[in-house]
Amino acid sequence: MSGRSIDVAIVGGGLAGGLTALALRRARPDVLVGLFEAGETLGGNHRWSWFDSDLDEAGHALLAPFKPIGWDGYEVRFPAHRRTLAARYNSLASRDFDDALRRTLGQDTIRTGTPVASLERDAIVIADGTRIEAGAVIDCRDAAPDANLRGGWQVFMGSHLRTDGPHGLKRPMVMDADVTQHGAYRFVYVLPLGPDELFVEDTYYADDPDLDGPALAGRIERYCDQHGWSGKVIGGETGVLPVITGGDFRAWQDAHAISGVARAGAGGGFVHPLTSYTLPFAVENALAIAASPDLSGGHLAAMLAARGERHWQATRFYRDLGRMLFDAAEPDARYRIFQRFYRLPEGLIERFYSARTTFADKARILCGKPPVSIPRALLALAGKGNRLSPKGT
Repeated sequence: MSGRSIDVAIVGGGLAGGLTALALRRARPDVLVGLFEAGETLGGNHRWSWFDSDLDEAGHALLAPFKPIGWDGYEVRFPAHRRTLAARYNSLASRDFDDALRRTLGQDTIRTGTPVASLERDAIVIADGTRIEAGAVIDCRDAAPDANLRGGWQVFMGSHLRTDGPHGLKRPMVMDADVTQHGAYRFVYVLPLGPDELFVEDTYYADDPDLDGPALAGRIERYCDQHGWSGKVIGGETGVLPVITGGDFRAWQDAHAISGVARAGAGGGFVHPLTSYTLPFAVENALAIAASPDLSGGHLAAMLAARGERHWQATRFYRDLGRMLFDAAEPDARYRIFQRFYRLPEGLIERFYSARTTFADKARILCGKPPVSIPRALLALAGKGNRLSPKGT
């Protein structure tokens, strides 16, 4: 991309931005797209996972250029319950995401190492002062939560380990909560990436966004020792994500809005409030943008704003459950909510993760003996929760 004028400028080369560029290339090869990423690679340092049932046929087709690892089945473990589920589970590393997009989009589309200083309705200004005119600007950067949103935090550290010998795992351990809780809902997530490769992640649903790197690294090391896994750490990631349980969505959007600029990705509110999953929503939005007969900035901005509002309304149930998790359960007993949840039918569990829970599913989740006291659950639902400022206040 050498010109100073393009049809669509996508700012942010993460999951939402990369998939949008890919969908436009496949559906509208005549459209000149620019994908601008501040980092040196697309996708940052992340790993995205999903169930086959999260995507429809078009969604699977969009992800065809990538090479995710997949497993037929996965396990969960709690103090009073263990289960193996049959659903196919997939995982994609950002390195493979970057490789596939570079092969598919080409260097004329991709501009990594290019921080953008400002966005306008019909242009972007790169940090070096270069102005690039665009028919539409789509902001796919993450937006930090602020006091307009409420909830808790998902804090995690993952370690990519090359083991000294075969580790013997056949399928992922998506949630091992049979571990010391440390004042939060804690579970360990394990992916067998190869016969001698493991990805081990320590995750916490915590009240505060504090990430104690040395403490989490030590707990991962002890977990691996307990399972007889030794070897060399060859990579890893850390993250702190908001778990949204309420707030004023429109006020949050307005606080970060730029007139005429479309917003996709987590910054546009396209995230599962309780699990922080983004991939199914990034795929759906990318396909919707590519299918739009009008790619003008004003149209895309209005379309995505409306989709974001609908997504917020459709995911209220998960925010209500999040309030019960954080405000009705004692931190060390939060695991009981998921322990009960994983006794439910497998189809219900899959629909929950893709945010397609039916009315019957909701009734099934809520019926029976609750894992928290009813008075505390009612108080949690009536409350507002903690403000999601950077310090959790």
